[in-house]
Amino acid sequence: MSQRRLHSIDRRVDPAQLDEFARFYADEVRGGRYPFVDFSAATEHERWHQRIYRDPRIDIWLISWLPSQGTELHDHGGSSGAFTVLSGTLTESVPCGYADGRVQIRDTERAAGSSVKFGRHYIHDVRNAGTDAAISVHAYSPPLSSMTYYDIAGGDLVAAKTVLTDDPEPSVPVRVAS
Repeated sequence: MSQRRLHSIDRRVDPAQLDEFARFYADEVRGGRYPFVDFSAATEHERWHQRIYRDPRIDIWLISWLPSQGTELHDHGGSSGAFTVLSGTLTESVPCGYADGRVQIRDTERAAGSSVKFGRHYIHDVRNAGTDAAISVHAYSPPLSSMTYYDIAGGDLVAAKTVLTDDPEPSVPVRVAS
């Protein structure tokens, strides 16, 4: 096996390990090791977020979610990931198959202390449908390099646009519930 191939294998951390990283850093944030979320920097259309760790294999982010803030359906450009909810409750929407010829979306509430781990082909939307602010820690491997956003058209999940980014909050409009 070539050195190049070995290097690419060594760069990816599996979802179970990412879940451990997300939980570890969530505990570190709770313990006061990293700056607390600055909600004053968040607006209705832009969440506050801060990278708290990065190396060639992993990227860790702290993200705030004010009530009604959310993303759009998206993937992580081939990166696996995990997130842990530190406070508040987030709602995660995941395409889960087809019924009557239309893609179905499953919503799951993720309360403080819960974690989600996922592989590199995972598509989801995360939002704060509650009335209190929420905070989460996200881990990606390899570190993000792109994200693809999806629409549902004619009952199908359709890629709408791909953004090259190393930031989980690229300059894509944040969906605000109406």
